[in-house]
Amino acid sequence: MAFVQFNNVSLAFGDIDILKNVSLRLAGKSRCCLTGANGSGKSTLMKIIAGILKPDSGEHSIQKGTRISYLPQSGIVHYGKSLREEMESAFGFVHELINRMEEKAEKLGNIKSDKPLAKNLIEEHHNLQEQIEASGYYRRDAEISIILNGLGFSSSDIERNTKEFSGGWQMRIALAKVLLEKPDILLLDEPTNYLDIEARHWLENWLLSFNGGYLLVSHDRYFLDTCVNEVYEVFKGNLKRYAGNYTSYENVRKIELEGIVKKYNQQQEEITKTENLIRRFRYKASKAAFAQDLVKRLEKMEKIEIPESLKKINISFPPAPHSGKMALTLEDIGKSYGNTRVLSGLNLIIEAGERIVAAGPNGAGKTTLLRIIAGVDKDYEGNVKYGTGISVGYFSQDAAESLSLDMQVIEFMEQDAPTALVPKLRDMLGAFLFRGDDVYKSVSVLSGGEKSRLALLKMLLKPLNLLVLDEPTNHLDLTSKDILLDALNSFGGTIIFVSHDRYFMEKLSTKTLELPSAKLYYGNYAYYLEKTTETPANTAAQKHSDTSNTGNFNDTRSEFKQKQAQARKLKKLEEEILAQLEELEKQKVSLEEELSLPEIYSNGEKAKAVKQQLDNCIKEIEAKTIKWEEIAGN
Repeated sequence: MAFVQFNNVSLAFGDIDILKNVSLRLAGKSRCCLTGANGSGKSTLMKIIAGILKPDSGEHSIQKGTRISYLPQSGIVHYGKSLREEMESAFGFVHELINRMEEKAEKLGNIKSDKPLAKNLIEEHHNLQEQIEASGYYRRDAEISIILNGLGFSSSDIERNTKEFSGGWQMRIALAKVLLEKPDILLLDEPTNYLDIEARHWLENWLLSFNGGYLLVSHDRYFLDTCVNEVYEVFKGNLKRYAGNYTSYENVRKIELEGIVKKYNQQQEEITKTENLIRRFRYKASKAAFAQDLVKRLEKMEKIEIPESLKKINISFPPAPHSGKMALTLEDIGKSYGNTRVLSGLNLIIEAGERIVAAGPNGAGKTTLLRIIAGVDKDYEGNVKYGTGISVGYFSQDAAESLSLDMQVIEFMEQDAPTALVPKLRDMLGAFLFRGDDVYKSVSVLSGGEKSRLALLKMLLKPLNLLVLDEPTNHLDLTSKDILLDALNSFGGTIIFVSHDRYFMEKLSTKTLELPSAKLYYGNYAYYLEKTTETPANTAAQKHSDTSNTGNFNDTRSEFKQKQAQARKLKKLEEEILAQLEELEKQKVSLEEELSLPEIYSNGEKAKAVKQQLDNCIKEIEAKTIKWEEIAGN
C-alpha cells in the first residue's frame, strides 16, 4: 500500500521553531486535515510532505511508486494552452508508464516464452497496464468533462485559452489538474477558497469516493466534518492527532484545554503577584536579594501558552438604529445582461430583524440582487422600497479594490469609528486577523484578502440596521468566522447575505430565498435543503455517480433509513462518551490538584490513596478514549 512516513521532522526560520519533532503517516485511505492558528506551520508541513521544502532534521520514507500531488493556497497562473490541453497535461505521468510498457512488450518479443525472464516481463507488463487503466487515461475525455463540470466550468470553456480566466478560476484549473492526476496521496491547501457551494458539494462527494488518501487544510467547518475522520493540530511547533471529524476534534480539544486554561490563569496570577513583589522590593537594600531571586524564578518559569482560538474576543457593533416593522419591499424586480435574463418578477417583503440567505447556482442572480438592494446597481426593472428609518451597509466581494490609502490600518479604523468603540479597535482588528504590528501597516500595502477583511470591519463599525453582505467570510479563518457569526447573531437589525460557507449559512439564516425561482423558504439553509427535492449535494452526488465508477450514491430508501438510524445511534453514544470524558477530565484535574496539597503529599497513606484514584481515573479516560475513537471512526 502507498504511504509516506515522516518522523521527528523539525524546521526553523531564523530563531523561530515552526515544527519541532513532528511525526506523521499518510496512507492510501487516510482522510485527514491539518488545523492550527494562522502562521502555525500548516502550509509549511504540507510543502515538506510534497517535497518542496526540506526540513532541518528528521527522517522520512515513501513507499516506492507512491505519487503525491499538491495544491497550494494561491499563486498558480496558467497560460499558453487551451483549457483542454492544460487538463491533458495532468496525464503526463501516464506517458512514462506507456513507454515502459512498450519497452517490456518489445523485450518479450525477443525472448522465448518458456524462459523465467519472460514470466517476469509478462507480470511487469500486466502491472503497468493496470496502472494505466486505473489512471483513467483511456477515458480521459470523460474524466476531464466530469471534473470540469463539477468545478463549475461550462462546456464552452474547454477551448478557451487559460490566460483568459481570472485568479479564482485559475485556482479551479489547478484543482482540476491535481484531481485528474489521481495520486496516491493528495495534499490540498484551502481547496474550497474559490469554490461556490455547488462546487464544494461536488468536491466533497469526489473526495469521499476517492481511492487514495488525502490531507486537507480548510477554513470550512462543514467541508471538514464531511470529508475527514482524522484531525492533526499544529500548536507551538508540535503535532497531535485526534480521531473523528472536525467537530469531534473541537469537542475533545475543548475538554483538554479547560485544564490548560485554568493553569494558564493561575500562572498569570502568580506572574502578576511576583512582578508586584519585585517592583515593591527591588530598591530596598534589605530585600534586594529576595527581589533578585524572584526575577530569576520568573525567567526560569516555563510559560504556559494557549491557542489563539481560545483567546476568543466577543466583539459587538454599534446598536442598530430603530426602524419600522418592514425593512424592505421588492416589487417585480427584473434584470438582464444583454440577452441573458438574470432576475424576473421578484416580489418580496422583508421584515425588520430577519436574516435571509440567497441560495442558488452560479448565475442565478444572487450578487445582482444584493447590488440592487444596496443601491449600487440602479439599472433594473421594478421598485425597491426601504422601510422607515432604514440605513443600509453593503459589503461586496470587490470591496478591497477601493482601499489604496497611504494610512496605517489603526488610523484608518479610528477615522470614522464611534468614540465608544475606539478603545476596542485593537481587539476588533485582532479578531479579523490584524495582530501585533499588523495594525501599523499601511493600507496601501495590504493584500487583497487583508483589504477585504478591513473593509468588512470598517462597514460594521457604522450604525446600520440593514446589512447586505456578499461573501463576508471569504478571507477569514475559523476563529474569525465564529467571532463574526456571534456578532451578527446578536445584531439587532436585518441581514441579507450570500455565502459559500454552509456552516455559516445554516447558523446565521432564518429564511432562505431560492434563486432564480424567487421562492422563499421559512427556515434556515439546512431547512431549505431538507425541503427541496434535489439538494445541491444530492444533485452533485447523482451526477458523479452517473458519470463515474468511483462510487455509488444511489442507496435505496430503506437502506438510507437504516443508515440514518445507525448514524443517530452512534451519535448519541458518542455524545454520552464525550460527556463522560469531560467529567473524568475534571475529576483528573481535581485529583492532581489534591495530590499537590502539602497536607496530602506529606501524608504517605493519603497520598497513596489519592494517587490510586488518579491512576484509575487515567485508565478510565484511556479506555473511554479508545471506545470513542472506534465510534468516531465509523
